Amino acid sequence: VRQIVGLSLPDAMQALEPSLTDAELDQFELLIDEEDQWLYGWIIERDPTPPEFETPVMAKVRAFMREHVAAEVGKGIG
Repeated sequence: VRQIVGLSLPDAMQALEPSLTDAELDQFELLIDEEDQWLYGWIIERDPTPPEFETPVMAKVRAFMREHVAAEVGKGIG
């Protein structure tokens, strides 16, 4: 399971899905088909994100992860 400080991409998908358009859902599916090590690096912005994945969906995933990772760290988890 893809986890980043106790959160997984399925958590992000579940939270973001209601607000995503059909086109954005397609982008999300393409994103999660990528290799974990690359995806993690792009989400935390450790590695340059290829232009085809630098989308509004990536911005939403990053924002979700930042918000929720900060909350978990604030609780002393992570």
